[in-house]
Amino acid sequence: MIDAVSYLGLGHVFTANMTGNVVLLGFALVGAGQISVLAALLSLAAFLVGATAGGRLARLRESTGHRWVVTALSLETALVAAAAAATLPVPASRYVVVVLLALAMGVRNATVRRLGIPDLTTTVLTLTLTGLAADTQLPGAEPGATLARRLSAVGAMLLGAVLGALLLRGGLAVSLSAAAILLALVTAAYLARQERTPRTTS
Repeated sequence: MIDAVSYLGLGHVFTANMTGNVVLLGFALVGAGQISVLAALLSLAAFLVGATAGGRLARLRESTGHRWVVTALSLETALVAAAAAATLPVPASRYVVVVLLALAMGVRNATVRRLGIPDLTTTVLTLTLTGLAADTQLPGAEPGATLARRLSAVGAMLLGAVLGALLLRGGLAVSLSAAAILLALVTAAYLARQERTPRTTS
C-alpha cells in the first residue's frame, strides 16, 4: 500500500523499497524518467534515520521483551497517520509526505530484521521469491510452514499493491488513512496476543 502511494501518488519515488529507490536515483541523476533527485535523496536519508531509530528500539529487546515491537508498530502507525494528515486539508509538500513515509518504513525494516524471520522483510520480495524457487528444487527441502510463509508474503504484497492503487483513486489521504488503520489493527492484535502469551524466564 505504501509503495502504491509513494510510486503512483508522489511522483515515482519509493519510500519502502530502497533497492528500487537507489535505481530510480540513478535514473534521476542522468535526467531519465522525470524522476526527482531530491525526492529520492530525501527518501533514502529519512529511511536511514528511521532504520537507526528502529535499531535502537530493537536493542531494548533484552530488557523489555517484545514490548519494543509494539513501540515500533505504534511509531510506524503514527508516522503513516501523520503522512495522511499532511495531505489534508491543505496538502503539504510531497517531500514532507515522502520523508514521513520513509521514516516509517525505516523503523519497520529495522524491526523486522531484528525479529529475524527468514526470507520475510515485508517491503521487498527478492529473497523470498529466490528461496521459494531455489529451495523447492530439492525434495523435502521446503517445510510446509516455510512454504506457506513465503507464499503468504507474496500474496500479501500483491494484495497490498492492488488495494493501495485502488484506494489511491480516492486521494492520498484515503490510501494513507487505510494503511494507518491497518497498522493500528495489527498493533492491537499483536499486543493482545502478547498479553495472552505466558511469560517465560531465562
